[in-house]
Amino acid sequence: MKKVIIGVIAAAFMSLSVWAQDTLLKPGHPDEYTVKKGDTLWDISGTFLSLPWKWPEIWHANPQIENPHLIYPGDLIHLVYVDGRARLTSERTLKVTPGSGTEKLSPSVRVVGTDSAISTIPLDRIDSFLSRSRIVDDEAVFATAPYILAGPQKRIVAGAGDEAYARGDFKEFTNFGVYRKGEVYRDPVTKEVLGVLAAGVGTVSIKSLKDDIATVNVIRATEEVRIGDFLLPSEDRSTNSTFFPSGPEADITGQIVGVESGVRQVGKFNVVMINRGDREGIKVGNVLAIYKKGEVVKDRVHGGKVALPDERAGILMVFRTFNKMSLALVLEADRPLSVGDTLQNP
Repeated sequence: MKKVIIGVIAAAFMSLSVWAQDTLLKPGHPDEYTVKKGDTLWDISGTFLSLPWKWPEIWHANPQIENPHLIYPGDLIHLVYVDGRARLTSERTLKVTPGSGTEKLSPSVRVVGTDSAISTIPLDRIDSFLSRSRIVDDEAVFATAPYILAGPQKRIVAGAGDEAYARGDFKEFTNFGVYRKGEVYRDPVTKEVLGVLAAGVGTVSIKSLKDDIATVNVIRATEEVRIGDFLLPSEDRSTNSTFFPSGPEADITGQIVGVESGVRQVGKFNVVMINRGDREGIKVGNVLAIYKKGEVVKDRVHGGKVALPDERAGILMVFRTFNKMSLALVLEADRPLSVGDTLQNP
């Protein structure tokens, strides 16, 4: 009798698992999709799934092809069922001649550079925040950082290839990022300083040093390097184009505290700053739901004012974390979003 009960329970759990998987699938989903240039994993997942961020749960890597976890333009994505469970898998293809269709490839036919694989999210939207700009914990960092003293021939600006002069304590470092102090972010509830945006404008290397004055070469400049810009030691940080969406491990409530470029209205593919970071357990790839605060309306029947419920309005994914805050990309927005909108587990 006990075995029968255990078997019934196991079957129930299996049925529940299959049901849960089926609820992930978007109504009217296709059975296959050909990857196009410019696609992202989020786009493709949204073709099949009602919750695109859960694609890692049903991705089935094909061990017969090289780099099975990477997807390339031209690949054919299939929705299949393995042991009764929905799975997405890819079939690698190759164009023979223009207009002549495609043919399947065996694992040994070609080697594909990983740089041509499609990314999880549109990397061009976050490139400057991955490779240049950063958040510093305290404004005091700028009070002690070296700074640009003068440009070439007493000019107030410098560009790539120019020499400039900087002043400060350079310690043992020779390569620096050039940063412009940006917005100070505070927690909307506690008023704690969460961090200060250091907007990257270029990189320099020290050519010579006399006392606290350095002659520097401007190696790269995304905009003109100005007098007063700060120098912070270059970060040795690699970036990865593949993000694995996931829910936070703990219950998270937070808020959007800033938006790129200081725009007021937030939409799809805007970068936002949130007031949760490493200390709250936020990790790269974490997905959070965005809620618009419910309006306060007048009750014309019983009098007084009533706050309407908050309404879910979008999804964001964290792509870089700091101690007290994180940077995230809005991936879905049903309506205009704004600073102050709240965040919860998806």
